[in-house]
Amino acid sequence: MFNIVKFKGPDSLITQFIGFFLLVTTGHITSEPFPLEIDYLWALLAGIFGNVGILSLYKGLSSGKMGLVAPVSAVVAVLVPVIYSLFTEGLPAFHKILGFSIALVGVWLVSSSSSLAKINTDALKLPFLAGLGFGLAYISISNFSGVSIFWTLAVAKIEGATILLLFLLSKGHLCIPARKAALPILIAGIGDTAGSIFFTAASQVGRLDIATITSALYPAGTVLLSWIVLGEYLSSRQWMGVLMALFSVILLSV
Repeated sequence: MFNIVKFKGPDSLITQFIGFFLLVTTGHITSEPFPLEIDYLWALLAGIFGNVGILSLYKGLSSGKMGLVAPVSAVVAVLVPVIYSLFTEGLPAFHKILGFSIALVGVWLVSSSSSLAKINTDALKLPFLAGLGFGLAYISISNFSGVSIFWTLAVAKIEGATILLLFLLSKGHLCIPARKAALPILIAGIGDTAGSIFFTAASQVGRLDIATITSALYPAGTVLLSWIVLGEYLSSRQWMGVLMALFSVILLSV
């Protein structure tokens, strides 16, 4: 199997630089104040943890165990902020706890393969580390002061891009993506930036656990769109996951 770190790393690096440019431009246009000193620390941590997550995810996917890596990393990435919220915000309402549970199962069903190989401890290390990195990045973002969203996220983006750049240089994996990949990379950069902004805002006006688990339902939307637009086949377990994801959104939104 091709080396995903080698081929996707440069794409991810460019999307982060695109995000940095968009955030700096938006912060300047809106005359948003600069972040507080503490925000720089949280932004730095978000950048570090985010890259731990993405590099571990790439490495795990390159091992060929995508059916295991994707669901485990997704579920762990949700559980970390949920546990954190239990200590900082207390228990949510019962119907929201039910929504959490259904959403987690839905994410697993949508993301996992129907033919998983025998799971062993070694195979779980990288997806667990990826999920832990993403989860800690979510927690770091939720601790932004709220004085500045665009500038603080810009700091996190450039920190993350710098770390990823150094990693790619050290591995000799830095290369220019193919020209045909330019538009998808641009769209990914815009979408990733928009997602970061909305998640940051959601985690500050509401509970972190709800913001995290709702955003983690994106695989359901992805597979549903692939069925509608591309006509791709969805297995019965994926259909079940999509339905559970939709039902969990209803529970989490009331």
